[in-house]
Amino acid sequence: MTKKPEISKSKVLQISKSQIELLEKLCNAVAVSGDEQEVRQIVLEEVKSVADEVKVDALGNVLVTRFGRGEKRPRVMLAAHMDEIGFMLVKDDGGGLFEFVAIGGIDERQMVAKSVLVGQEHLPGVIGAKPIHLTKKEERKNTLKIDQMRIDMGLDIGSKVKIGDRASFATRFEMIGPSIRAKALDDRLGVVNLIELIKHAPDNIDLLAAFTVQEEVGLRGARVAAYAFDPDMAFALDSTPARDLPVWESDDDNVNYNTRLDQGPAIYLMDSATIADRRLVDLLVKAAAAEGIPYQFRQPNRGGTDAGAIHKSRAGIPSISVSVPQRYIHTAAGLVRHDDWAHTLQLMHVALSRITSDTLKR
Repeated sequence: MTKKPEISKSKVLQISKSQIELLEKLCNAVAVSGDEQEVRQIVLEEVKSVADEVKVDALGNVLVTRFGRGEKRPRVMLAAHMDEIGFMLVKDDGGGLFEFVAIGGIDERQMVAKSVLVGQEHLPGVIGAKPIHLTKKEERKNTLKIDQMRIDMGLDIGSKVKIGDRASFATRFEMIGPSIRAKALDDRLGVVNLIELIKHAPDNIDLLAAFTVQEEVGLRGARVAAYAFDPDMAFALDSTPARDLPVWESDDDNVNYNTRLDQGPAIYLMDSATIADRRLVDLLVKAAAAEGIPYQFRQPNRGGTDAGAIHKSRAGIPSISVSVPQRYIHTAAGLVRHDDWAHTLQLMHVALSRITSDTLKR
């Protein structure tokens, strides 16, 4: 049997100031599904000096290849999506008010009065609705729907936007003690980790990195990317809901998501789109144990990642997802722990370094 290459603790990747600054740049960029150009440009700039091959495909995915050394190298695909949830302007009501629709799954309960950035110039607006003073008692019992809201751009700025423009939450990246608060941590955390893994790719594999588009609206870019790469196995890097607040029901029956901040990366067993390949689960668990990296299992529940499209490509691709736990995901401001991010990067680097031609043998 081929001896598994080991990675020493001295080579375990660390998060430095430069990675934090890159994550800040990525999170503050606007890249609502179908309009990922701002993040795509950052990615291309970061990988151009280290990649062996770089391609932007017809849908806008960035496909990066970093070749290893030696014979019989496994072809390993890693995917992280560039897009974020957001909005699209669909009708001009006049007076700087615009009707809009959601792109991706957004909680309508938390949208009112949120600041947004609209269009390529990041013009400021606000999501407005009838104030509580003007609502009837019956109205207050119901959650506002998007068709009862408008994006208010004001008279002057309103003339500079147009139907079809995307809008995103205007929340800015901020470090708060051990935590990071920002919009679009789903999935700029995956993007920044994938960039680092390309820069520090182990020699034992051919690393096939897909920065995908339109994940939030149906895993569309990943399907195309997986077909193009035709890998031996795949890992989706993402963020998943943390279910660890005291306002929720008793933990005695908590089998939904079941991930928590400060417990390390979440290794998926199953979600609504994928049943994780058991061989890849074992690879990740053994890698974590070997290096003392904390981890947790993300319990089966709703939702899905790019792995849901990847594993059904061509003749089938063994796949798994690894995510950073996040509070308040798909809202104006998510919250993650710096250490969970760092441990996710470390786990993936160690696991990739342990892959051999025997990894998928039963």
